[in-house]
Amino acid sequence: MSSVEILLVDDNPADLELLRETLVNKGRVVRVACVLDGDEALAVLRREGKNAGAHRPDLVVLDLNLPRKDGRAVLAEIKLDPELRKIPVIIFTTSQAPHDIEHSYLLGANCFVTKPGNLHDFLEVVDRLEEFWLEVARLPREGKA
Repeated sequence: MSSVEILLVDDNPADLELLRETLVNKGRVVRVACVLDGDEALAVLRREGKNAGAHRPDLVVLDLNLPRKDGRAVLAEIKLDPELRKIPVIIFTTSQAPHDIEHSYLLGANCFVTKPGNLHDFLEVVDRLEEFWLEVARLPREGKA
């Protein structure tokens, strides 16, 4: 079985590390790349500059509130790009605003999840996301057997 490539995009290093640790410690073959802002996320996705050799992710977990280019703009660019738009994007953010939820789906988000405020619930939500996206759903996996 080939590994699943996941790109985590969040400006909170603690959230990134917690997400990464939770995903890689489940016994699945998962490779996780982490970036702290929207511009860097798009550079990884487009394999630009120092990311020329980067693996294209099978799944993106994207925060909305990012420095430089926010998650809304990143989502819009992903879903407008013919090479990237098939990659599922999970919005994982602190926002509970109805406008953010609606706008994310209008831009093409595959899922919108509000980050829980406590550690136990955070880990539970990540477990459920992982179970659905890595066990139940089928990801479009370019060139992977």
